Amino acid sequence: MSEKMNYAGFHQDAHGITMLGRIVLDAWLFGLIPREEDCAGWDLQRMQQLMDRVNRAWDQYGNLPSRLPPDLQTQHAELYSWAMQRARERGWNPELDDEA
Repeated sequence: MSEKMNYAGFHQDAHGITMLGRIVLDAWLFGLIPREEDCAGWDLQRMQQLMDRVNRAWDQYGNLPSRLPPDLQTQHAELYSWAMQRARERGWNPELDDEA
């Protein structure tokens, strides 16, 4: 029997700018989960369901932050600025395209 994989959670993620970390950021942006929820312990099926919801939310805006309403554009910029600063402090280098 194989062990189920669970997401460590945004706050325990290596640096937060992983594929699953970005799903959590976007779920916060669109209000799909509260900011207190970082998806710690969620299995991959539950994360996939959240990803599907996030993708549907982005589809409304052509998957472009520039097409978000002004309030969401501001929130997006602030959220991603915070997340990228946090990731850099944890050793993330965007030039390496580090997903680990």
